[in-house]
Amino acid sequence: LLFNYFNITLHYPLTLQIYFSIKIIHINNFVIYFSSLFLEYQNPITASKSIKKMKWIICKNSLKALIPVVLMVFCQIGYAAVNIMYKLAINDGMSMRVAAAYRLCFAAAFTIPLAIIFDRKERPKITWKVLYMAFLCGLFGGSLLLNLYGLGLTLTSATFMLSMLNLVPGVTFIMAISFGLEKLNWRLAEGKAKVIGTIISIGGAMLMIFYKGVEINIWNSNINLMHPLYDKNGIMEPIPVNFSSKLLGVPCGIGSCCSFSLWLIIQTRLNEEYPSHHSSTALMSTMGAIQATVLALCFDREWSQWKLDYNIRLLTIVYSGVIASGLLIVVIAWCIKIKGPLFASIFNPLQLLLVAISAYLLLDEKLYLGSVFGAVLIVCGIYAVLWSKSREMENKKKLLPLETNINSEEVEFVMPNSYK
Repeated sequence: LLFNYFNITLHYPLTLQIYFSIKIIHINNFVIYFSSLFLEYQNPITASKSIKKMKWIICKNSLKALIPVVLMVFCQIGYAAVNIMYKLAINDGMSMRVAAAYRLCFAAAFTIPLAIIFDRKERPKITWKVLYMAFLCGLFGGSLLLNLYGLGLTLTSATFMLSMLNLVPGVTFIMAISFGLEKLNWRLAEGKAKVIGTIISIGGAMLMIFYKGVEINIWNSNINLMHPLYDKNGIMEPIPVNFSSKLLGVPCGIGSCCSFSLWLIIQTRLNEEYPSHHSSTALMSTMGAIQATVLALCFDREWSQWKLDYNIRLLTIVYSGVIASGLLIVVIAWCIKIKGPLFASIFNPLQLLLVAISAYLLLDEKLYLGSVFGAVLIVCGIYAVLWSKSREMENKKKLLPLETNINSEEVEFVMPNSYK
């Protein structure tokens, strides 16, 4: 091949790495293709096997570049569908506490067999500390997160709640500094980008909350899946989303964002203490399922809330539990293993765009100038924080060989003295 595209794209901003990596793959394919033509021109008989091999290399290189990108796009589409289904389930009268309990139970039922199959040979010992951290992960990344997010969806719109959840990088940065897990480094460009990006994201969230602006009419699809339902007391209208309900939903959005950030911090410690991805995910899902079920039983004791018929409730529970909290987690973990965590993070704003478009076309949610402008500011702040993290990771990679050389020199100097 002409050159290694990973080294070429290392110094570009993270948002351009996908584009440049695929373009350089195309250059490699271009070189391989004309090399095959040259071989065929020189000796058509003996070059046939080499030409087939080169064509296979072209296909292999293209797939390697496209597979993680395509998978992450499908993951964002899958998570966007969860938000739309949740709104439809709420419109059907389903309690979000029951939905959270069912979702985590289905997720536990899906991840426990995976842990038994894939971690049966190299499963670390489960200690009380691991169980305690798994309990906290199940709380902040499972039961508490889903209940706060579901309550916020009931009071506000899917676009608003997902915009609030996109504040996670900035909130995680603030919490990491508060807990002493990360340094500010204001003198460096990376530190300034983190602070400025966090401020921009928070400013975008405040703009979405307090500024409405004019309504944006792009295209009317004449489709509204949020139809009124009939019960024994008459017509049950969908819950209206107004300014007062949005203000009540703001603490839920902020709480879900903080809960998710705490889960990221604790999950990092759990991965260090218990380095088994499938087993730790199964432990977290099990703990979260127990917590969410106990909470739901305290408030929703009627059988009608727990009964699942062949309707949107059953579809939402099975899809969110098996697909969203099960299969998609495994796919994202694979993409992180191949391309790194920052690669997976840059696709998160795509979910916000998909939910905003789907809710506008299918759920009759209105788009306002304040919401759109606030969402754009949040996304810009996210990419500023992610860019700073990518620069920090690059600097650590540059310092690692230097530290290794220093350590090796120290070993060479000390070893002769130890024999005296």
